[in-house]
Amino acid sequence: MNKTILITGAASGFGKIAAFDLAKKGHKVIATAQVYPQMSDLIREAKEQGIELIVDKLDVTNARDIAYIVEKYDIDILISNAGIMEGGPIAEQPIDLIRSMFDVNVFGGLELAQGFIKKFIDQKKPAKIVFTTSMGGLWTVPYVAAYCASKHAMEAIAEGLKTELAQFNIKIATCNPGVFGTGFNDRGVDSIFRWYNPETNFTPPSVFDGTAESLANQLDPQSMADVIVDVALDDNSNFRNLHPKETEDFVKQLQVEAWTAKS
Repeated sequence: MNKTILITGAASGFGKIAAFDLAKKGHKVIATAQVYPQMSDLIREAKEQGIELIVDKLDVTNARDIAYIVEKYDIDILISNAGIMEGGPIAEQPIDLIRSMFDVNVFGGLELAQGFIKKFIDQKKPAKIVFTTSMGGLWTVPYVAAYCASKHAMEAIAEGLKTELAQFNIKIATCNPGVFGTGFNDRGVDSIFRWYNPETNFTPPSVFDGTAESLANQLDPQSMADVIVDVALDDNSNFRNLHPKETEDFVKQLQVEAWTAKS
């Protein structure tokens, strides 16, 4: 049965790939973007590929946008994918940057979910919400700790919703990407050097020496988008979906080691 699916952060990366793939499968897809120019690009590209797609504006930090979208669309599945990364050592990272990241990654995603949840319950409608979190929601990557904190928060929120909404037949799942080449990680690194200054900050610049190497072999985002699509459409999916398997195994081992790590 075809579903009506709304995806946030669909202007690029996993959201865009998943939106196009779901539409190709015959589902009614509402692909949302933060700003109007991104909408225009999505509309043009979908037309070029012959894909039937509804495109709308949704800045998840804008309460008016959220209210408009929740009122306008009746959906079966919400894929909450919008997110930003601000990198840098958390001991020195400007608080306003951390706050802006939480506004998008945590409060925006939760406010939108709350709007649709109330609508699902009022309509007595079974539904599903899929949150794109991160491998960083399950362990803390040095020098992007604040980003990881925002994703840890979404993991907790998703787990709470899973338990609380089971009685209403609303399913919750998370998708946890490893290191994929969408440009997201690269821009997160770029963000550090908009404020970090080795002459005034105490963190030595040498800590960033391996950054380029770590970004050189990122994975093809198509495989992660495939996971998001499969999880969204599977009524019996796992709650947590970390991909690729090698990253899942690595994170599990780190979580075991955390119990014996010294302060």
